Amino acid sequence: MEELEVKVEQQETKTEAPASQEKPVRQARERGKKPFRKERRLEVKEYEERVVAINRVSKTVKGGRRMKFSALVVIGNGKGKYGFGTGKSGEVPEAIKKSVDKAKRNTYILHMSGAGSVAHEVVGKFGATRVFLKPAPEGTGIIAGGPVRAILELAGVRNVYSKVYGSRTPINIIRATHDALCQLKNYKAVKALRSKEETADVK
Repeated sequence: MEELEVKVEQQETKTEAPASQEKPVRQARERGKKPFRKERRLEVKEYEERVVAINRVSKTVKGGRRMKFSALVVIGNGKGKYGFGTGKSGEVPEAIKKSVDKAKRNTYILHMSGAGSVAHEVVGKFGATRVFLKPAPEGTGIIAGGPVRAILELAGVRNVYSKVYGSRTPINIIRATHDALCQLKNYKAVKALRSKEETADVK
């Protein structure tokens, strides 16, 4: 009987030991449920990016052809600031990254009228491409397609008529549109020019 009692006591001690060991394990698991998280800072993008065209280009060298990708990207903040750039690389993401960096280095400011349109009719030229822009009333929207729409939307223009004549190469259209936007003049600039002309006529 004494031997049986000793065996029963040993079994009880064996069964009780894991229960005492489970407590620190549970505590460790509970601690592991609440990991320390760093607060992520949301990066606000200064410019919105839009890929206009991606072309595969090749260069013939002694060993054969080297294939690369060329990307054309337009950026803008929607408040009158825009830019564009091209980049070339062996991978498409790298080409887009290069073109975005170039676009950020070459930004321009557009002065719009009160209706979110261009101030007056204007024709931009580059190479064999001509882009015609015409003011539009509120509620018209952007009547344009392809590269012209991309650069006008990202620049912040809301209402405009446009037409492309000649070459339809995307980079030429972008540069012709940029030439048209650079020709725009606001009321103060025109008034200053007219006052200079009047003073010159008087003399």
